[in-house]
Amino acid sequence: MEIVSIPAFLAYHQNVRARTLRVVNVIPPEHIEWAPGAGAFTFGDLVRHLGAIERYMFAENVAGRPSRYPGHGRELADGHEAVLAYLERTHRESVDIFRGLGPDDLTRRCATPGADSIPVWKWLRSMTEHEIHHRGQLYLMLNLLGVPTPPLYGLTSEEVRARSLADGAGDAGADAPP
Repeated sequence: MEIVSIPAFLAYHQNVRARTLRVVNVIPPEHIEWAPGAGAFTFGDLVRHLGAIERYMFAENVAGRPSRYPGHGRELADGHEAVLAYLERTHRESVDIFRGLGPDDLTRRCATPGADSIPVWKWLRSMTEHEIHHRGQLYLMLNLLGVPTPPLYGLTSEEVRARSLADGAGDAGADAPP
């Protein structure tokens, strides 16, 4: 997908963020610093990382500045409410930077922390893909704890299957995949 308009991108990114927030908002406060294993990101680490990387790497880079990514440690925000507030604040600051981009900025090249030079629109697309990747981690971690998670697009897999069978579209005949 090529990004050709800042307003269209911002609308898309806000939808992605809304789906991420639905998952973030079910993280039990008592588990904000829980990790699935030694050396793994905690819920708090992931949420702080999403906020910090969007604001201090992606937004800085598309503005023509070098990355200022501070990491994802508890010194950035400690405790459930503080972590959620950090994500909200850094996102708001990032969106303000993105809104300042003009149509010509999308094709301008920006430097990434890896010393690559890519069009701004591709860097913005990478940012969204990055968020989706970490949202998947949040879903998995919540599942490991037995925490019910919101469906991504309104229906659970089981609800889609039930509706498909009810409509005859999911007939499990001999030619159906296992």
